Formats: sequence, structure tokens, C-alpha cells
Amino acid sequence: MEFKPKKSRSLSIRKGKVDEATTFTVAEQQIPTVSQEPVGSLGRWYDSSRKDTRRGAETLELASESLLAINKCGLQGKFKIWCLQFMLIPKLLWPLLVYDICSTTVEAIEAKINKHTRKWLGIPPGLSDVAMYCLKAKLKLPMKSILEEYKCSKARLLTMLEESDDPVVKTVQPSLRIGRKWKVIEAVDEVKECLKMKEVTNCGQKQKGRKKGI
Repeated sequence: MEFKPKKSRSLSIRKGKVDEATTFTVAEQQIPTVSQEPVGSLGRWYDSSRKDTRRGAETLELASESLLAINKCGLQGKFKIWCLQFMLIPKLLWPLLVYDICSTTVEAIEAKINKHTRKWLGIPPGLSDVAMYCLKAKLKLPMKSILEEYKCSKARLLTMLEESDDPVVKTVQPSLRIGRKWKVIEAVDEVKECLKMKEVTNCGQKQKGRKKGI
């Protein structure tokens, strides 16, 4: 296998800071740094900043531009909702999953989505977000909340890392930095406790029914 320096990337860190002056060469060919040419993998881009701070702003800008593009098209409101639910939201969920984007940014994205949704469906502005996405109401709208999908994806990611078959991945404590407003670890632990309690309750009901049968 031949090593190709141009397809590789280098990153030099000294005392916690990126050293742009240091370069590496292989076979008299210089390896580009991540500052010069960021590298992408599975939809995630790595650069010299080593942070996902600006990725949240980029995702918010992408959502705003896409909503305006959908709004300008000549489709009816219900078809614009279809474009939103089956094209835009899945497109936004992947960067929200692979990057450490805080839940506050996702709430800002959902606020923009809800504004356009009310406009396209002719819903009064006073209708709350709970009424739009409630699954227990008599009148259910076939729409999903991007904030709830974001929380579910982060919970699945945490569970996948914690229950991985790879011993190295399983022993390393996963760190998902998603802000202070919502804690994914606490949410997953709460769901696990609820499932355990539900299992115990169902077991007790089965035992009670068995005694009645006897």
C-alpha cells in the first residue's frame, strides 16, 4: 500500500495550542495541515479549532436558509410541510448528532420551524408547541419535533457507546457536551429506572393473576 501525503492531514499541538509553523513531510511531499485543508469523515469536519462551537451557528444558518427556500417555492402549505418533515429535518439531524451542539441552538431552530409551520398550515400564532406535537391529544398532527428527535438521537448515541461490544469503547466514559439545560446522561438513567419499575410492576401483576387462577 502506497502512502499518499496529499490525502493525509497533520496537526501539531504545543502547550495546548495549535502550532501552525510545524509541518511534516513524507518522500519530500508536505502533508497538509487541518488548518489548510479540513478533513471530513461520516459527515463530520475536523479543523484546527478542535471545537464544534461554530458548527451550531452553521446548522442554524442552514435551517434558516432552507426554510426560506421552501417558503419561496410555489407549493401548497401541506406540501411545504412534507418537504420540511421528510427532507429538511432529516438533513439537519445528522450534524446535530455528530457535532456537540447545545440544546439551546436546537430550540432556536425549532422556533424558526414552528413559525413557518403555523404560516403554512394557517394555524393561529397563539397555538402552543405542545398542541402541535402532542401525541396524546385527540387531534394529532403527523409532525415530529426536531428538538425531541435531537434528544432521542443523543440518547441512542449514549446508549450505543455504553453498551458497545468493543471493550475499549465500553470502558471509556462517553462525554456528550450538549449544554447545561438538558442532560442526556440523567435522561437516559431516568428512562432506565422507569423501565425497571415497569418490569417489576408487570411481574407483580402476573403473580397476582396467577393466584386468582389457582
